[in-house]
Amino acid sequence: MILVACPRLGVEEKEAVFQVLSSGQLAQGEQVATFENEFAKVSQVQDAVAVSSGTAALYLALLAHGIGAGDEVITTAFSFVATANVILSVGATPVFVDIEPDTYTIDPALVEAAITPRTKALLPVHLYGHPCDMGRLLHIAEAHHLVIIEDACQAHAATIHGKPVGSFGSGCFSFYATKNITTGEGGMVTTNDPAIAERIRLLRNHGQKERYRHVELGYNLRMTDIQGALGVVQLKRLEQFTEQRIANAAFLTGQLSGALQTPVVRPGYRHVYHQYTIEVPADRSVWMTRLREHGIGSAIHYPTPIHLQPFYTTHKSIYRCASTQNTDTRANGVMQLPVTENAAHHVLSLPVHPALSEEDLVTISKEVLELCR
Repeated sequence: MILVACPRLGVEEKEAVFQVLSSGQLAQGEQVATFENEFAKVSQVQDAVAVSSGTAALYLALLAHGIGAGDEVITTAFSFVATANVILSVGATPVFVDIEPDTYTIDPALVEAAITPRTKALLPVHLYGHPCDMGRLLHIAEAHHLVIIEDACQAHAATIHGKPVGSFGSGCFSFYATKNITTGEGGMVTTNDPAIAERIRLLRNHGQKERYRHVELGYNLRMTDIQGALGVVQLKRLEQFTEQRIANAAFLTGQLSGALQTPVVRPGYRHVYHQYTIEVPADRSVWMTRLREHGIGSAIHYPTPIHLQPFYTTHKSIYRCASTQNTDTRANGVMQLPVTENAAHHVLSLPVHPALSEEDLVTISKEVLELCR
């Protein structure tokens, strides 16, 4: 079976973990500190703070920027639910705007109209590994004195004109098992603001300024040294992994372009292909079944936008869609976020990970083209 995701873990990762196990220092320690320092260099930022997950990174970044009850955060509904859940978790209100139809990232043209006196932050998502239009978003944020928190959980090593994502605002990364590099679970916040970095270090460790001296409400959201050791090794291989993903994507696009909508790459942008996502012009379930029968895995990211998730449709007062009133799309046939909802019905992700062979890529292309006939 050609898997849709396949973590690359080798001898060096195993040896790094074994050394930590042998040391007896399993909790956050030197390995985490090394991972943080090296990740900050790769991200071209002053500080990187390791935490327990990408969700924790987003949550702590919001808290560190003082976002809470009464505030609004503009984001996208075409993402994993954690993007919006963390906004609710700090007591703020998610405000969803629609996406661009080609990149699937937040549409800057719609952001400014969604801003109200309560708006405090923009939370763009670099979906599937393609960066958002950060130039336009930065201009909007500066004009309205807004914080930018980048959800870069799928975009390790993605850049815009050489500038890495996660360096435009406070960046939030995930190292979940299927991400471009992995520590099993884990996350990172990147920032050029020392005060933000220090606050996140405080919040991730029970609000503890020094041992047994707790200066504010904090949490246990630390990364272990086992994860840190994995991260140090994986980070050394990030560029190799990324170049292979880009090469695999280029092969697939060369074969499939013209038959269906393939991923776009904006000029000057580096798409790192966490997912290689196409738009299926027919019944997706038929395509997935056919591909599986021919030994090819596929996945849908994301079949239900956040604003149509059961929890959100049941609690309509907790969020706002900037384009329309909060009504149940399925009940009355009105699309609140039409581009988002259309994408959710048609996207399909194909394998693109670095473990694919040339034979795998040929097989994937061949079977997809057969489905297009």
